[in-house]
Amino acid sequence: MFTSFNTALSALNANTTAIDVVGNNLANLNTTAYKASNVSFSDLVTQSLGAGLGETQVGFGVAPPVTLREFSQGAIQSSSGPLDVAIQGDGFLIVQDPSTTSNLYTRGGNLVVNKQGQIATAKGDIVQGWNAASNGTIDASQPVTGVLVPLGTLIPPKATAHMSLTLNLDSNAAQIPATDPTTGAPNPPSFSRTLAIYDSLGETHQVTFSFWNQGGGNWSYEMSVPGTEFSSASPAVQTGTVTFDAQGNLTSPTTASPPTLSLLGLKDGAADMTGTAPSAGPPPTVPAITWDLYNSQDGAAAAQLTHVGIADGGNVVAQYSDGQQLVVGQIALAAVVNPGSLIAVGNNNYQLSATSSLPAVGLPNTGGRGQILGGSIEASNVDIAAEFTHLIVYQRAYEANSKVITASDQLSQTTINLIRQ
Repeated sequence: MFTSFNTALSALNANTTAIDVVGNNLANLNTTAYKASNVSFSDLVTQSLGAGLGETQVGFGVAPPVTLREFSQGAIQSSSGPLDVAIQGDGFLIVQDPSTTSNLYTRGGNLVVNKQGQIATAKGDIVQGWNAASNGTIDASQPVTGVLVPLGTLIPPKATAHMSLTLNLDSNAAQIPATDPTTGAPNPPSFSRTLAIYDSLGETHQVTFSFWNQGGGNWSYEMSVPGTEFSSASPAVQTGTVTFDAQGNLTSPTTASPPTLSLLGLKDGAADMTGTAPSAGPPPTVPAITWDLYNSQDGAAAAQLTHVGIADGGNVVAQYSDGQQLVVGQIALAAVVNPGSLIAVGNNNYQLSATSSLPAVGLPNTGGRGQILGGSIEASNVDIAAEFTHLIVYQRAYEANSKVITASDQLSQTTINLIRQ
């Protein structure tokens, strides 16, 4: 009879633990990427009564419950944080505790940039990955390290080396010589357009392109930069002719030998420039009444870092004031074959246990690893309805076992009273 006290007490302890687990799950209902724990009960060894043949078996109660972490996918929610990420599928972000330099694993994607310029979790753990080389390439075969953001950096100016124009020249335009044969003064061009280029100091200079229809598929052109841009006060001018055949194909100049424009002795002290002149495209198949001109050149002024974000796939992208976007790093993922063996250590982090498999580290969306989604957050996978159901069941089980203790106590008192009589 007195065994029932211990049996019921083991049940009270087990159900207390189960209620604690449910309470912790509900407390983390809104924790980013939290994974709920389930409680697993098991009975204790039984005792045989009677002749020892097992006709009557009475158990010793319930063993301390085992908690199992459920790593099912949480809902993916959009986020306004530029560094927020969610993992769709299997895998963990690799983070390093700065105080211990040990690797931990997390699915919490609330990321920030710390004062050292490293991408870190909201609690300060350094996110691991690979930093891009100077040409923007990522070598994922190298060991992972903290991903750095180039805070306060500038992209140096790039002098223009090539210019291009895509244009439609109206073959029905009036034929105009470049200069008046009588006065020698320049005639207004059939059309013209100005293109801004950059020197080695990042300063802009305006190049004016003018075209005159000479008839027979021939057009004369002039490229010029005002003399106010030069120490000599003399303008830079380059003239020439572009020629088209009857089908509208450009025959001269050829792409192998495009004309050039030289800018020597710039007033701002920049290095001398010699840029490739425009390559004219073929006219439309139908004579154009209007024309379109699309300009491009490969120079750029100095640009300052304005924004850093993480794109889908885990690329860390830096955006600069001139609109350039450069990949500066890559977030790594680790796949663990048996994630249920991981030990929760707080702050949404897990560490390997003695039974954990070795993590397979690599790029997202490869080798069984999930995909990193930028601008998103994974929600907790706690099912509030299921947790409330469990809570009611554990509460009823606790109350029932407390009745067993009460009944056993009453029976023991009755037995003691029999002895006193």
